Amino acid sequence: MKRWHPAIKAALIAFTAIGIVSCFDASPAQADALTDIQRKGVFTVATETANAPFDFVKDGKIVGYTGDIIDAIMRDPVMKGVRLERLDVPWSGILPGLAAGRFDFVVSALTVTPERSEKYHLTTPVADATVAIMKKAGNEAIKSPKDIAGRIVGSQTGSAQLAAGQAYAEELAKDGTPVKSFKDYTAFDEAYADLAAGRVDVVINSLPNLLDAVRARPKVFALVEGTIGPKKYYSWAGRHGADQEALNKFIDDKIAEMIRDGRLAELQKKWFGMPMEVPTAPIKF
Repeated sequence: MKRWHPAIKAALIAFTAIGIVSCFDASPAQADALTDIQRKGVFTVATETANAPFDFVKDGKIVGYTGDIIDAIMRDPVMKGVRLERLDVPWSGILPGLAAGRFDFVVSALTVTPERSEKYHLTTPVADATVAIMKKAGNEAIKSPKDIAGRIVGSQTGSAQLAAGQAYAEELAKDGTPVKSFKDYTAFDEAYADLAAGRVDVVINSLPNLLDAVRARPKVFALVEGTIGPKKYYSWAGRHGADQEALNKFIDDKIAEMIRDGRLAELQKKWFGMPMEVPTAPIKF
């Protein structure tokens, strides 16, 4: 049996140990979400479907503005052989589910905020999300945003629209004209139903959503002239991390491409009745 000099033997043991550690260290560096999706052949995304015309269920399928965008993206050669799986996830679980890795991406209308941007990768915007107010048709007592003073206001639990409404109410209160109360809902459809029934006086949501609601039921709802707060946008969301960069960049670039070539504007006219100006890159804070 060949015997090694003690010094050589020690060097060989150390070299082998380094090689083993290097093998383990290489795996995370090689991890890539987009490559993994291509390998699995499935891109799993979450959508909140109680949000027409962005996302809603028709004949058992999730359809809407968002669906048209993601369908166009899935036709890119990068996604050849990859099947899109859309999960219907309630709003309250959509971001926690992303953080927990239950799906690859959130493909649903998500208002861009600094707080969300810190926790998640927010994509190139897909639509305007500026906040507006809807009232019952024929209600002449509410003509501008400040007229919500003394009224019951409805919006969605945990939404950026509810936060914007509450911030605006604080400004009204400083002038001595507070809002009577806020009523929040699991989904905006519930708020619309209560508005139609007279259980709330107005509903606060994004302008595109309210335009769609008024267009669908013009004898029931009407838009209050004016908006609340600064310009806002909707985006989708992915996770932060080196292993997510390729996937995030792919989605960002495809949305930007659709903005530049006019396809996004055409889809906006289809679903909202008008095109919108949106940035061609993710918003940075």
